[in-house]
Amino acid sequence: MAGNTAEYIGHHLTFATTGEGFWNVHLDTLFFSIVSALIFLFVFRKVAKSATTGVPSKLQCFVEMVVEWVDGLVKDNLHASHHIRHKVAALALTIFCWVFVMNAIDLVPVDFLPQFAGLFGVHYLRAVPTADISATLGMSICVFGLILFYTVKSKGFSGLVKEYTLHPFNHWAFIPVNFILESVTLLAKPISLAFRLFGNMYAGELIFILIAVMYMADNFALQALGIPLHLVWAIFHILVITLQAFIFMMLTIVYLSIAYNKADH
Repeated sequence: MAGNTAEYIGHHLTFATTGEGFWNVHLDTLFFSIVSALIFLFVFRKVAKSATTGVPSKLQCFVEMVVEWVDGLVKDNLHASHHIRHKVAALALTIFCWVFVMNAIDLVPVDFLPQFAGLFGVHYLRAVPTADISATLGMSICVFGLILFYTVKSKGFSGLVKEYTLHPFNHWAFIPVNFILESVTLLAKPISLAFRLFGNMYAGELIFILIAVMYMADNFALQALGIPLHLVWAIFHILVITLQAFIFMMLTIVYLSIAYNKADH
């Protein structure tokens, strides 16, 4: 039983890759990331094409609520021109919806997608892209690039240099100390973004797998206990996946707001 359990868990935590070594590509992460993006784009495009000023459909009402909510968050946190706010709002909306859809794949029974993929000769499959540190780190690095871009856009390159050399101690003698402190603060932003999302989704995925292991037990009581546990965790996990998508989006807005702050320290 122990051997079967360890093999079962190991199988579900193995990616479908292009090869061995550091430079392999997680094909399942790429595939489900693209599928999640297409789902998001399809739903929003469908609503946009069928939008009406009359009595809206329930889906249109929901999408409009999400768009207005995200737009309100950006307006409250980013004090910039209307043009910049629109761009950041579009980015924030994309992040929230895309991450939410990727997280929601975790609600699919853990054996369904791997067994379905097995029909096509795919031996390993991990369906939740956000449970892969490569995916979350890739998204956070993109946010990191935008932080630098908006810092230069609002303050110029000289402003970027001043921000990381003359703050918090505004004296030339403290330039090395300031640079080290501010560099650590800057690098902590993408790292915290990536590992927070990855850690929560990996833990959620692992708990679903451990609950599924209970169905393999020889004890009928343990098997029966797995059903309510699965239901309770799935309901709770809906809150987790929504909260993690919100946190990633909100931190992105806050970081870009700080980057665009024109105040000269």
